[in-house]
Amino acid sequence: MDEEERKEMERHCEIGHRIALASPLLAPIADLILKHHEWWNGEGYPLGLKGEEMPLECRILAIADAFDAMTNDRPYRSALTVEAALEELKRRAGTQFDPRLVEIFIHP
Repeated sequence: MDEEERKEMERHCEIGHRIALASPLLAPIADLILKHHEWWNGEGYPLGLKGEEMPLECRILAIADAFDAMTNDRPYRSALTVEAALEELKRRAGTQFDPRLVEIFIHP
């Protein structure tokens, strides 16, 4: 994926946000849709939020979504084992993911 394709793909947060704002049923979660690809270290998108600037719901969803993506087959790669996916979550705790929530996810 080149830079132009990446920027286009990243627009989905803003597009989803606008769609949600137009729907009375989805408007209450529009802010969460906008912020669901932010990273704990501030390197996510579209706003570059960092740490607890990110809504708790988005921090939880990021971990659950990543785990689901890693443990299921994708067209471009086979699924990881549960153990490998948990190791990847640990590796990215503090950068992509809230480290406290990763610990809770791994050790409920």
